[in-house]
Amino acid sequence: GGGKASLSSPPPHMTEQLFAFSFLKAEEMSSERLGRCRSLLERLRAGLLGGCGGALLRQMPDTVRKMLWTLFSEVKSLVMDVEEAEAQHARALGSHLRNVDRLLQLQRSRLACLEEGFHAQLQVLKAEFETERRAILEQHEDEIRYLQDVVLALEQNYARDDHEATTNFQSARDDIKSKSLQEKQYSRLQLGGKMEGLWEQFHAAIQSYTEATEHWKIAFEGLKQKDVKSCREIEMQAKKLQKLQVVAKARLAARLRENEEQNRHAREEKEAALGQLQELKSQMNQAWAKVHGSLARLTAQSEATLKAVAQAVGKAERVLRLAEMGRRLETEAEKVLPFYLSSLAEGELFDADRVLKEKPAESLGGGLDYVGLERFWQRFNKVRLEERALAQQLAAVSRKNQQLRGLLQQYLEGLSVSPEVLSRPNPLLAVKHKSRVPRACARRHQGAAPPLQPPWGRRLPGPHPQL
Repeated sequence: GGGKASLSSPPPHMTEQLFAFSFLKAEEMSSERLGRCRSLLERLRAGLLGGCGGALLRQMPDTVRKMLWTLFSEVKSLVMDVEEAEAQHARALGSHLRNVDRLLQLQRSRLACLEEGFHAQLQVLKAEFETERRAILEQHEDEIRYLQDVVLALEQNYARDDHEATTNFQSARDDIKSKSLQEKQYSRLQLGGKMEGLWEQFHAAIQSYTEATEHWKIAFEGLKQKDVKSCREIEMQAKKLQKLQVVAKARLAARLRENEEQNRHAREEKEAALGQLQELKSQMNQAWAKVHGSLARLTAQSEATLKAVAQAVGKAERVLRLAEMGRRLETEAEKVLPFYLSSLAEGELFDADRVLKEKPAESLGGGLDYVGLERFWQRFNKVRLEERALAQQLAAVSRKNQQLRGLLQQYLEGLSVSPEVLSRPNPLLAVKHKSRVPRACARRHQGAAPPLQPPWGRRLPGPHPQL
């Protein structure tokens, strides 16, 4: 396996050399790189063609050999191109160097011309500068001489002014000295006279003061002796006061104890009075609460009474309105004979009188007209009786209407022929000269029921209303 692999592929170090050589750039190759490339190419050719390299090359496949020879030819052409490029570079470099030499010669000649012009201009500028310098120096010397003359004139003027000022000052000083001496002598004479007068006045004032204060001195001595006596009396009184203070303090302490005892009793009495006051307040609050509760109950009861009275008044007003309405609706016959005779039996009348004569279980309101109420109840009973009679008449009419509806239904069914009709009795069908009409219906048709009259003269079933 290893032998076949070595025959089918070139050695790894040769492949690396080929790839390293193929990736070189021709434009970056210098003379040293070109030499190395040539030596590498020669060593590669010697390795492939000589010794084991030739055998290895012969054992390689055709494609690999073609690729290697193609690579060798390309490398060789690249080397030739590089040699031509180096020759062209050498020629270009020679022409460039010649051009550079020409440029340097031109630059040197230009610099020489410029240097000559510079020196000429420099000489001209030096000459102008020297002329200007000489003119400035001459002007400076003239100005120095002028300033020296000015300084000399100023010094002379200053010396003259100084001499004049000094002489004026000395003369003024002498005048002021003489004037001050004269004024000093004059003021000395005046002050001497004034001092003598003032001295005499001072002696006179001292003499008058001594004469005036002589009796004050005598009084002072007397007061001094009195003061000594007063001091002794004050000391004695102070001792007495100390004794009195001790006694007063003892009495004051006793009084304080008595006052504290009285205050304690007063506080106890005050606390007792406060307790009684609290009890009285609580009792008063309880009384107020009771009064408030009774007042609230009384208010509620009065409101309930007012509501009950209002309801009773409303009922009475409604009764009166109904009575007035009933009176307006009465006929002439009812006005002449308003009520029917009683339909009660003798026993029932006796029971009704007994009930009316019994004492009521509850107290009734006084001042009511029971006779008028009796008439009202009579009217009410009449209305109730009429209502019951009308209800019975309505029921009879309803039953009659129902019967007529049934007969009409039977008649309509008799007109049509159907299995259902044939299965039921048909009133229009006669069998052996016998009618199929029910006997109850025939009886109803033979005699009609008389119209119901209001049972004024007979008793209705049930209890009599409000007798």
